[in-house]
Amino acid sequence: MFGRERLEAKSADQVRSMRAAGLVVAGALEMLRTTVTAGVTTLDLDRLAETYIRDHGGRPSFAEVPGYRHTLCTSTNEEIVHGIPGSRVLVDGDLLSIDCGAIVGGWHGDAAISLIVGGREAARPADLQLMDATEDSLWAGIGALRVGRDLFEVGAAIEESIVAAGERFGREFGIVEDYVGHGIGREMHMPPNVPNYSVKSRGPTVRHACTVAIEPMITLGAQDNEVLADQWTVVTRDGERASHWEHTVAAHNGGLWVLTALDGGAARLGSAYAPLT
Repeated sequence: MFGRERLEAKSADQVRSMRAAGLVVAGALEMLRTTVTAGVTTLDLDRLAETYIRDHGGRPSFAEVPGYRHTLCTSTNEEIVHGIPGSRVLVDGDLLSIDCGAIVGGWHGDAAISLIVGGREAARPADLQLMDATEDSLWAGIGALRVGRDLFEVGAAIEESIVAAGERFGREFGIVEDYVGHGIGREMHMPPNVPNYSVKSRGPTVRHACTVAIEPMITLGAQDNEVLADQWTVVTRDGERASHWEHTVAAHNGGLWVLTALDGGAARLGSAYAPLT
C-alpha cells in the first residue's frame, strides 16, 4: 500500500496558485461553520457550498470525481467519510464532518472540518473529546511535515497524538486505516499516500515546495468500517461516532504553509508557519 513514490515538487508560483484554491475552500468551510443549524439538510449545505465556490472563481472538485455529483461530502455521527448530501435533516447534537474541495486555475484545495450541530453546549462529552482529539492530531501531523524528513513521520505524529488523547480522556480512540491522506496539485488525489498512523517502512523524503493533504479520521470505538449500499458512505461497523479533519499543506525550506487555513496555519504552527514567497 505504501511505496516510495517521490513527492512532486512545485514552483513557488504553483504553490501560490494552490493557495488561491485553498482560500476558496477555507472560505466555504467557514461560511458553512456559521450556517449549520438544526433543521437544515445536508443538501442545503451542499448547495450553499457550490454557490460560494463558483461565486469565488472556482469549481467544486468532488463533482468532477466519476460517479459523484456533489460539492461536499457530509458525514454525520457514525459516518466516517464520503457521506452524500441529501434529505437528512440535522438535529442538535449531531457530529457533522464536512469535506470540501475546489479547483481554481487548474489547482486543487481539499480540507475538512468537524462540528457539533447546535454548538459545543449541545454535544455529548465523548463527542467533544473525539472532535478535539482529531483536530489536534491533524496539527500534530502537519507539524511533523518537514523538508528532508520522512513523509511517514506525519502518520507517526498523528498516532502519538491520538494515543496521548486517549490516555488523557481515559478512552481508546480508533484510527481509521483504510482511508489516508494524499498528494495534491493539478489533481485532487495524487501519489503518494499519507498514512494517519505509524508504519514500519520508510516513506518518500519530503521535498521543497511539495504539497500534501493530511486527513486523520478517528472513531470513538473500533476503526472497523464498511461502505453502505450507495457505494460511497463509509460508516463505523459498531455504530460509534467518527470525526474527520483535513488540510492541504505546503512544506518548503522556510517552513510550512497550510493552504486551506484562512491564516495559513499561523495560530497553530507558530514559528513553523511561513508563506512561500
